Amino acid sequence: MSRQSILNDRHRQLGSRLDGDTWNGMPIPWSYDRDPHEEVIATRSRAALYDVSALNIVHVEGPDAEAVLDRLVTIDITRLAPGSARLAAEVDERGALVDDIMVIRDSAEHFRLSHGSGATPRTLAALAEGRRVSVRPDTDVHILSLQGPLSLQVLAPHAGTDLAGLRYFHHRDTTLFGRPVTIGRGGYSGELGYEIFCASADAVFLWDAVLQAGAAHGVIPASWNTLELTRVEGALLFFPFEMPEGDTTPWEVGMGWAVDLDKPGDHIGKAAVHALRGRERFRQAGMLVWHAAAVEAGAEVLDGERRVGVVTSASYSRLLMQSLAMVHLAPDCVRPGTTLTIRSAVAGDVTAMVTRTPFYDPLRLRTHPEKRG
Repeated sequence: MSRQSILNDRHRQLGSRLDGDTWNGMPIPWSYDRDPHEEVIATRSRAALYDVSALNIVHVEGPDAEAVLDRLVTIDITRLAPGSARLAAEVDERGALVDDIMVIRDSAEHFRLSHGSGATPRTLAALAEGRRVSVRPDTDVHILSLQGPLSLQVLAPHAGTDLAGLRYFHHRDTTLFGRPVTIGRGGYSGELGYEIFCASADAVFLWDAVLQAGAAHGVIPASWNTLELTRVEGALLFFPFEMPEGDTTPWEVGMGWAVDLDKPGDHIGKAAVHALRGRERFRQAGMLVWHAAAVEAGAEVLDGERRVGVVTSASYSRLLMQSLAMVHLAPDCVRPGTTLTIRSAVAGDVTAMVTRTPFYDPLRLRTHPEKRG
């Protein structure tokens, strides 16, 4: 299905040709006329505005909505309070990850799903068949994401709610610049941030209003290449790029937090995913690469001549002055300080060292500034 952002004219004015790869059927602004590393600095030091309307949003509503979603994902949906959200693993009968999914609860019988490019649509349709539930993709919603330490300062004076009191992964229906919106606290940058869900009819107005309100603070629009740079710095997973094997388990990518082992209800793949715990073939890790550019995803990681892993995502961080790689490694190679070789088709053999992640803000205090002592 082809989709278009109502903000495309704004993206073209900023230099995007919107002619690269689409995501979820929508052309996206991979780059603007500005250096993406400058947009990273804005995100990290001030705030930057992203159009993430290409996310798939699905409304699941009805008396059986909770039960249907409890079968779909590995977390206990019955514990999810209205106004909150959780990331969940979605696995198949083998216990293998088939999508990444954010479950957003609006009320007792109304949920929204934000999911990637995996199996969710067909699996959800099968689970909903014959149940008292409606499943409706939202093709009108637009999502503006303001990310950075000044995001609250920019938005708070114009919101119809106390944004300072909004907790991480919580959301409220409110107004922004007088327009009806849902604002959620979160994002994909490793910074304090807010996601603004609005109707397409209000998206251009809100895009312009946020940038105008943020101009005095140095807020700028940012592209998807910048989003990719920040998410690698933050070592944030992206389906399917961090799951290239096709049968990757949650345990192998450090997603144990997305599986509720004490969940009383059944879900697809429950027995299998529980049985696979402790049987990891590899583990998600991070490596500092001694090279002046990013290596490519898919490059082999070697210990001598033994293949011990693969690069799943990589970037060169000008902020950290370091080439970074997210990798899958054999369990005996993940100790920080371990030196290995990445065999790059572009750079040749380069040395890399296992390090703790996230690469940027290891304690994740930037996304949770209220935890700073």
